[in-house]
Amino acid sequence: MEYYIDAFKKYAVFNGRTSRKGFWMFVLFNIIFSIVAVILDNILGLGSDSGYGIFSGLYSLVMILPALGAEIRRLHDIGKSGWWIFISLVPLVGVIWLLVLLAKEGDPGENAYGPEPITAV
Repeated sequence: MEYYIDAFKKYAVFNGRTSRKGFWMFVLFNIIFSIVAVILDNILGLGSDSGYGIFSGLYSLVMILPALGAEIRRLHDIGKSGWWIFISLVPLVGVIWLLVLLAKEGDPGENAYGPEPITAV
């Protein structure tokens, strides 16, 4: 939960670095809260035929900048520019390539994007 809160503290921060653990914990909590929003939409009858409704739509809208910032900071941790996010636009291979980059171990010590992120909780 600490990593999820940390992403909101850095709501629109696109510089610096995020550890591998911090990024994937953020992704995990994001998935959990997205599922809860969809369930809430369906329980309250606000969901459409696809299952998505007002709560899931608002949650997705609010999470665009924190998710983008966390992903760019994660790319910085492995020494890549944030522009590498656009590799996902390459059909078929791009998303897989981006996932491999996001799962890669970060650079030890300081790199061009800042000091090594603290991973100890």
